[in-house]
Amino acid sequence: MSLLSQAVTILLNGLQQGAIFALLGIGLTIILGTMRFLNLAHGALYLVGAYIGMFVVRETTLTNGVLQSIGITNYGVGLGFLAALILVPIIGVAVGAFMERFVAEPFYDRPETDQLLVTFGLALVVEELIKQVVGGNTFQPIPPQTIFGIQMSGPVTLPIVGGFPRWRLYLVLLAGIVIVLTFLIIERTDFGLVVQAGTRDSEMVRLLGIPINRSYTLVFAVGASLAAFAGLVGASIQTISPQIGTQQALIPAFLTIVVGGAGSVVGAIAGGMVLGLIVAAFQQTFSQWAFIMMYLFVALVLVFKPEGLFGGVEVGE
Repeated sequence: MSLLSQAVTILLNGLQQGAIFALLGIGLTIILGTMRFLNLAHGALYLVGAYIGMFVVRETTLTNGVLQSIGITNYGVGLGFLAALILVPIIGVAVGAFMERFVAEPFYDRPETDQLLVTFGLALVVEELIKQVVGGNTFQPIPPQTIFGIQMSGPVTLPIVGGFPRWRLYLVLLAGIVIVLTFLIIERTDFGLVVQAGTRDSEMVRLLGIPINRSYTLVFAVGASLAAFAGLVGASIQTISPQIGTQQALIPAFLTIVVGGAGSVVGAIAGGMVLGLIVAAFQQTFSQWAFIMMYLFVALVLVFKPEGLFGGVEVGE
């Protein structure tokens, strides 16, 4: 593989990984920035999206868990990926609204340690619940075959690179569309202006007579929906297990907003892409160093620019 071919492959893989990081980071940063609420259950929303997506997309044979013990050996309805693209974000909105009302709201005025404990506990409950009900097995990812009659599976021949998984290109496109739509909602709508104002000074927004509290539920729901959507697309290229919520979602989401800056949608996009490219570059060359270098880069950002690349406040301030 030539140097140019290797560089383009890293770029494509980095965009794919960065798009998932960005989706997670945007969801987390608008919640943290607007409400000053530390949501360690954000990874659980990714996990829920992955398992609901798997349930909608395909039928999977269970070998353990509560469902298998009562005679239900098939998990899923096999409606296909298009149905999951519609259902998973909607379910994410519902789950997010429920979490904001019954989990987050009672802790808005409590210390951050209380918020961390309750959301981390919720994440553990969700992980253990899925493990008990569906089983602790690891499921292999299955990319969609077609969407709207368009072939999604199999390799595609690209200039310079040669053969590359077709679905990974469409994944970047799909995630990019969702990211752009979210960016436009935040930057070009009245709701987005309220969210932006709330990230900078929520008390001033209240003093101006804007009912920002009414926006909290919607902000949480949008953030949860983005995490669930990231879980759906992530589950199409990565193995699925009850542990992915923490390992593949929560930690990258927080690292993304550390790099990009808390409360900044642009920062979450940039942070996700930078981290995705770092991981892709080292996975392509020195795979054992990929995540070590990602953590090292985040540490350097914390040392030299603690407010992040686009943030106005330091994380945790």
